[in-house]
Amino acid sequence: METSYDFLLWVKYFILGLIQGFTEPIPVSSSGHLVLLQHFLGVEIEGLSFEVLVNFASLLAVLVIYRKDLWKLLSGFFLYIRTRNQSVKDDFKFGMYIIVATIPAVAVALFFDDWIAEQFKHIRVIAVTLVITGLALWLIRNLRGWKKDHDINLKEVILVGLAQAVALIPGISRSGATIVAAMALGWRQETALRFSFFLFIPISIGAGILSITDLLNDPQLGQLLLPYTLAFTGSLVSSYYSLKWFMNIMRSGKLIYFAVYCFAVGGFLLWVL
Repeated sequence: METSYDFLLWVKYFILGLIQGFTEPIPVSSSGHLVLLQHFLGVEIEGLSFEVLVNFASLLAVLVIYRKDLWKLLSGFFLYIRTRNQSVKDDFKFGMYIIVATIPAVAVALFFDDWIAEQFKHIRVIAVTLVITGLALWLIRNLRGWKKDHDINLKEVILVGLAQAVALIPGISRSGATIVAAMALGWRQETALRFSFFLFIPISIGAGILSITDLLNDPQLGQLLLPYTLAFTGSLVSSYYSLKWFMNIMRSGKLIYFAVYCFAVGGFLLWVL
């Protein structure tokens, strides 16, 4: 009986990681889906160590996919700092914009993260915020921006950063909020997508560093080592393929698919709960 219980728990954690990883890159709120899955699978996970762990797996997938863009950005950023070489000024400027846009979410997370988790981590709230995410995606579904990396400005970057801060509420998609804000400001799909996932990198790294102590001091870590490993693996693999798929969706301009999905899931939850 104990063995069968353990196996079932392993399967549940693997499913949690798989779905979190798949929903992290796409605009349907991975945090909202994680809460919903815990509810329906009957798994109660205390603290943020699990969420940070699977988010770190998603981060690795993002780093692998964007490795060439990241290397170009970082090398150009530091080259400009050292030499003031004008040929890489756009890379420096883009990097500074990433830093500036990260600040709102960091500030909100530091001061209000526990309060947000307590106030908004409820099924009906997530249902409503999924509908809101769907509405935002619906409104920008036909937009085709013209602004490339070098066309964006500080004011726009701050607005995108504020959108990321709002997405700390479960059910509000982080990628959805930032991409919607960027496209509403006239950014091209490629620029909006790249900026959104570059924003994910410092947030995820920061959360991981801050949570290392909590993870290592988790009294259940030894017991949950295998389930956590399965969840991490599931998240890593599904994040990679989900982001690849989402990049194709963005190129084809089919964000309406995600709007319909958010409406359907949010509406269903409001109806049955």
